[in-house]
Amino acid sequence: MSAFVTRYDFRAPGEALGRQHEMFARCLDQVGYLEEHGQDAIVLSEHHASDDGYLPSPLIAAAAVAARTSTISISVAALLANLSDPLRIAEDIAVLDHLSGSRVTYTIGLGYRREEYAMFGRAWETRGADIEKAIAVLQQAWTGEEFEHEGRTVRVLPTPNQPPVLFYGGGSKAAARRAARLGLHFQPQVADPALKDLYDAECRAAGREPGFVLLPPGGPATVFCSEDPDRFWAENGQYLLAEARGYNAWHNDFTSLVRDSSDSVAEMRAAGVYVVETPEDLVAKCLAREIRVVSSHPLCGGLPEEPSWESLRLVCETVLPAVKEGIAAARAAKAAAAP
Repeated sequence: MSAFVTRYDFRAPGEALGRQHEMFARCLDQVGYLEEHGQDAIVLSEHHASDDGYLPSPLIAAAAVAARTSTISISVAALLANLSDPLRIAEDIAVLDHLSGSRVTYTIGLGYRREEYAMFGRAWETRGADIEKAIAVLQQAWTGEEFEHEGRTVRVLPTPNQPPVLFYGGGSKAAARRAARLGLHFQPQVADPALKDLYDAECRAAGREPGFVLLPPGGPATVFCSEDPDRFWAENGQYLLAEARGYNAWHNDFTSLVRDSSDSVAEMRAAGVYVVETPEDLVAKCLAREIRVVSSHPLCGGLPEEPSWESLRLVCETVLPAVKEGIAAARAAKAAAAP
């Protein structure tokens, strides 16, 4: 069955920045609705030094989401560990683990923007070695035992109720090797099976079985649902394009399946990274496995309240139940046809 996830980054270009307070409140209203209607996960991101208000504090946001829900998985993807004190990250994650009932997973990212490193006075040239040290601090801190850190004896309490699930994010061979070397799961942002093979081989060479590898499934990166896609694009395409332009402006040679370099709404619609489907078409594409992850983005580029809710309601109340019913019917038919 297709996975149904919803992500929030609170990016609000242009006039939307003045509505960001409402966007945070809307997110908290929506997450309980998403859980009630059987969504699989909520994803939160982190970036800094962004003039559109991109979420800089995903652990605080995750705590708020956890307080408004009780069962849905929450993913922080990615957590830019080099930009914060690792001891403080360890403390915050430990507390969040207790508050959330161990529902939060973390994809640790190196980051790719010099501006973020400059903002916090962090060294860009040694970022690879620094993140390995930071991850080692996290892993040691969660034992609850005293250890030496930068010439000091430190101890982090409370320990998490469950060992936090850590992925390492990155689309390079170096990222695959680092994830394996540090004993983390691996989440590349590109659908390259060679990276999974390299990660698996490196894990086994280190004497451990490979962890989970979350390769992007292909298909559109962001999915909206509307009874009238033409109207949705005409009225709201500007918000989708503003987000894509902001994200694209950060990158030179950075490859990602969520990247769209379109210059107009029409070009964006044709590109297929962001899609708007009718409920019927979305159900059909999920059942045909053309869309394996329905990734909703209800605040995309500062999307206003009603188109945001319209898409979520159609996905949750029409598409998701129909996909479940279609899969159940197919399985029943297969069982009936078996000798």
